[in-house]
Amino acid sequence: MNESDRIDMLDDAVAAAAFRRLVRHLRKRHDAQNVDLMGLAGFCRNCLADWIREAGFDGDKASAREVIHGMPFEEWKEKYQTEATPEQMARMEESLRKNGGGH
Repeated sequence: MNESDRIDMLDDAVAAAAFRRLVRHLRKRHDAQNVDLMGLAGFCRNCLADWIREAGFDGDKASAREVIHGMPFEEWKEKYQTEATPEQMARMEESLRKNGGGH
């Protein structure tokens, strides 16, 4: 644990509750497209799915995405994902460069 970073001092139950609230919030905000999240913050719903797998989630990529999206990813894409504009893609690429090779 990094003592200088207070986030590491959060109780796991508190951190988990905040994470669940974030995921549920994103499930309601379909207007916040993944490409926009990537362009602004350098992560999206799919990144959260990757992160739970890296943290020990016992499931494959599709299962992790279903946990985060609240439905199979292909269904979510069909219902909510719009085609990205060239401007959105450019913002995403710029944002990803700021991540230093990770997400």
